[in-house]
Amino acid sequence: MKKGKKYIAALEKVDANKLYSIEEASKLVLETSTVKFDATVEVSMNLNVDPKQADQQVRGTLILPHGNGKEKKVCAITDKVEEAKAAGADVVGGAEIIDKIAGGWFDFDVVVATPNMMALIGKIARVLGPKGLMPNPKTGTVNPDIAKAIKEIKAGKVEYRVDKEANMHVSIARVSFGAKKVEENLKTLIDAVLKARPASVKGVYIKNAVVHTTMGPAIHFTFDGR
Repeated sequence: MKKGKKYIAALEKVDANKLYSIEEASKLVLETSTVKFDATVEVSMNLNVDPKQADQQVRGTLILPHGNGKEKKVCAITDKVEEAKAAGADVVGGAEIIDKIAGGWFDFDVVVATPNMMALIGKIARVLGPKGLMPNPKTGTVNPDIAKAIKEIKAGKVEYRVDKEANMHVSIARVSFGAKKVEENLKTLIDAVLKARPASVKGVYIKNAVVHTTMGPAIHFTFDGR
């Protein structure tokens, strides 16, 4: 596929053979944005894990210091209706919401729930699961403190997880954030992924890591603790 002039110009700024520091990469990624809109800054990694093994399914959540610039619409399935609304949930309900989702309604980005609703939510697990929307205690989306769960998501909480090929993709910022905020968010993500390293993994853990903007070139970066 033919590359546009802006992409080629951006690509020329990147040394494909260099491993940039996080600070360098955070500055360069903003200089290589090729679109007119406020592009998303994303991180892609390949980990030395076998996701087929239960103890190597790297997954978790973290609150980015500056959020990632994406407003998430939260659907709260709970009997604590007033608490959920006060915390900022966009949609709140119980069995009626579950029926609505079963009917094909998906006007939300995240589902949070109190533990007592999980038996009912199990009825739509086959619908929510493939879309990555099933509430899970490991990611904090099943929580007796529903207000806390909602506030964390609204404050910039994001999920990271490896796919079947041991790749991970996480949106961490917008170009408009500026280099310092991108750097701080990037460091927070890397720290979280390093802490989630499975004990059974030997040798290099993060095999490859790049940061890039929407439609921008990949910038390889390095860090301590690989």
